[in-house]
Amino acid sequence: MSYKPLDSISISDIVDLGIPPETATQLHEKLTEIIKTYGSNTPETWTQISTRILDPGLPFSFHQMMYYGCYVDFGPDPPAWLPHLEDAKSTNIGSLLERQGNKLLGPSYKDPVSSYQAFHEYSVSNLEVFWKTILDEMSVSFSVPPNRILVDDPSQESQLLHPGGQWLPGAYVNPAGNCLNLNSKRKSSDIAVIWRDEGDDESPVNKMTFEKLRSEVWLVAYALEKLGLEKGSAVAIDMPMDVKSVVIYLAIVLSGYVVVSIADSFAASEISTRLVLSKAKAIFTQDLIIRGDRSIPLYSRVVDAGSPLAIVIPTRGSSFSMKLRDGDISWLDFLEQAKSYKNVEFVAVERSVEAFSNILFSSGTTGEPKAIPWTLATPFKAGADGWCHMDIRKGDVVAWPTNLGWMMGPWLVYASLLNGASIALYNGSPLTTGFAKFVQDAKVTMLGVIPSIVRAWRTKNCTAGFDWSTIRCFGSTGEASNVDEYLWLMGRARYKPIIEYCGGTEIGGGFITGSLLQPQCLSAFSTPSLGSSLFILGTDGIPIPANVAGVGELALNPLMFGASSTLLNANHYDVYFKGMPSWNGKILRRHGDVFERTIRGYYRAHGRADDTMNLGGIKVSSVEIERVCNSVDDRILETAAIGLTPAGGGPEKLVIVVVFKDANDSTPELNSLKQSLNKALQKNLNPLFKVSDVVPIASLPRTATNKVMRRVLRQKLTQIGQNCKL
Repeated sequence: MSYKPLDSISISDIVDLGIPPETATQLHEKLTEIIKTYGSNTPETWTQISTRILDPGLPFSFHQMMYYGCYVDFGPDPPAWLPHLEDAKSTNIGSLLERQGNKLLGPSYKDPVSSYQAFHEYSVSNLEVFWKTILDEMSVSFSVPPNRILVDDPSQESQLLHPGGQWLPGAYVNPAGNCLNLNSKRKSSDIAVIWRDEGDDESPVNKMTFEKLRSEVWLVAYALEKLGLEKGSAVAIDMPMDVKSVVIYLAIVLSGYVVVSIADSFAASEISTRLVLSKAKAIFTQDLIIRGDRSIPLYSRVVDAGSPLAIVIPTRGSSFSMKLRDGDISWLDFLEQAKSYKNVEFVAVERSVEAFSNILFSSGTTGEPKAIPWTLATPFKAGADGWCHMDIRKGDVVAWPTNLGWMMGPWLVYASLLNGASIALYNGSPLTTGFAKFVQDAKVTMLGVIPSIVRAWRTKNCTAGFDWSTIRCFGSTGEASNVDEYLWLMGRARYKPIIEYCGGTEIGGGFITGSLLQPQCLSAFSTPSLGSSLFILGTDGIPIPANVAGVGELALNPLMFGASSTLLNANHYDVYFKGMPSWNGKILRRHGDVFERTIRGYYRAHGRADDTMNLGGIKVSSVEIERVCNSVDDRILETAAIGLTPAGGGPEKLVIVVVFKDANDSTPELNSLKQSLNKALQKNLNPLFKVSDVVPIASLPRTATNKVMRRVLRQKLTQIGQNCKL
C-alpha cells in the first residue's frame, strides 16, 4: 500500500479513516505544528508524532498513515524509537557508564548513547573485566569466589576440550540462593511474584513478598530432602508456569538438585523421551490444566510416559480429579513431611559452578531433542541479559507468557529475581482480554511476547480499553516478527521500544538483541548482546568483514559466558564446532540461523539454515514432524515438513509436502488430509502445532546420499506460492 508524505496529508484523508472531523482537525493542526519544527520526514518527526499525537484509541490505520508517511522516502530500517539522553543515563548500563565510562573507555567516553558501540566493543575485547563488572552490579555472591573470570588456554588440546573457555573456575555458587538473598536489590517486604488465575479477572492481583517466597521455597527444599535423593539428582517439572512451579523450581536448585524442564503441552511420548534422557528421579506435576471452561489432563500423560515418582498438585483446592498411582505423593502429603521446618531457613547447597542446574531440550535435526544442561553459571547470563538489555531493575514488574519447559521460563525467573524485580504470572491463556487486563492491573513495566501472541491480540483487539502506560519496554523472542504487527504493539503502550531478543537454549540467553541506548527499528536487532560477538558467513564459509552488509549463516564467538559446554545425548564439539571456520585462532561456534546485516547496521533473522523450524516459538525438527505425518494416512508414501516465512514477514508457517504411494491415484481431498495431520501432530507432538497447507508432489528432491533437500522445497514454495502444486 502506498502512503502520502506527511506534508501532503489533508484533514479529509484523516476523516476517511473513520475519525470524526473535529478530532481530525485537531490532529492535523498538531501534525502541521510538528512538521514546521522538525520537518516532514525525520526520525525526530516520528518521535514527536508517536508521543504527542498517537494514542491507542485512534484507528491503527492512522498510526500507519503517520509512520509510513513520515518514512515514505527514508529507505530501509527507519527507526521506530529513539533513546532520550536523560532517560538513557538512568538505565542500568547508562548509570554504569556515567559512573565508570572514563575508567572503562578512557577520555573518548562521551555519554551512554554516543559511546554505546564503543562499550560493546570493550565488553568483547575485555571479557574478564566486563563480566566481573556485571556480576558485581548484579550483587552476585559466591561461597567460594572464582580464581578468575575466564581461562582461555590457546593450546590445541584445550581448544578441543574447552573451545568456549572455562568460566569462573574454582567458584562455588547457588543461583537460586542468589535470587532469594536479601541485599540492596531485595528487601523482605518487596514483592517477588504477582499473579492472577484466569477467571478471577475482576479480583485484585495476588502478591507474594520475598519473605513469603523464601519461606515457601525453604519448605519445599526441606521436603525434597525427605525423598532421600542423592545430591545432583534430576527432578522434573511438568506444570503450567504459576507461582507454585516457580517455588518448586527455586527449591530444586536451592537444595542442590537439577531441574528437568518439560513443557506442559507435550504428549506422553515426548515427556517420556525427556525423562529418559535426563534420568529424572522424580517429577512435579498437576492433575489438570484449567483453560477457560476446559480441563486438560496432565497427570495422566505423565503416568502414560512411565514417569518415576510423581508429586501431584491438585488444580482445584485439595481434591484430585483422579486416583493417584501407587507410590505417587500428593502435594499436601509431600509438604507434610517437612512441616516442622516451616519458616526455618534452608541453607543453599553451594556446588561447583560447572555442576548442572537445569536440563532443557532443543530440537536437533535427527528427531531426538538435544538434552542441554545449564551449569550454575548459566542463570547469571540470563540475569545479565535482563539487566543489560531489558533494563530490569528493582521495582520492575516483568511478564513474559512462557513455560518452564522452554528456556524463557527459567530466564524469566532469573532475569526478574536476580535483579530485584517482580515476576508477573497469568495462570491462563495470554490470548485473552483477561491477560490484557492483568498487564494493566499488575502494572507491568517489561512485557515479553512472541509474535504469534501479538498477532492474536491484534486480530481479536483484546487489548482495547486497557491502560498499558506503565510499560517501559517490550521484549520479543521465539519467532521472526512482522513490522505492522509490531508497530501496532508499540502503539498499545504509547510507543515504548521493543527489544528483539534472539539466542538459544544452549546459550541461556541471547547473542543478539536491542538496547535502550540505541535507536530501535521494527522487527530488527540493533546489537550483539554485550559480551558477545557474531559473524555472518559468506558463501565461502568465511566471515564477511565486520560492518559490511550481507546475508549468510550465523556463527558466534565461542567465548560466551554461560553457554553450554556439553550435551547429554550428543557430542557437543561435533554439534557446535566441527567443520566451523576459525577467527583469530578460535573455532567459531555454530548456531544455525541465517541472518542479514543491513546497510544501516541492523540485523534481521531469516530462519534456520538446517532442517529445524520455529513454530509458535517452539523449535522442532522436520524429522519429528514427518515421523508423525507419515503414518496418518495409508496412501502417504513420505512427507517433508517445511517452515515457510510469509511474504510479509513474521512467524513461520508449517507446510507439509506429501508424496502419495500411487502417483496415478486421484489426489485425496487435501483439506481433509490437513485436518488429519493437524489432529495427529497435536496429539503426538504438541497441541500448539498447526499445518498451514498440504502440498502434493511426485517425489522429494534428494542428494546423492539420499538426504531430502528441504531447502530446495522451501525455495520452490517461496517462489511459486505455497498453495500451488510442485
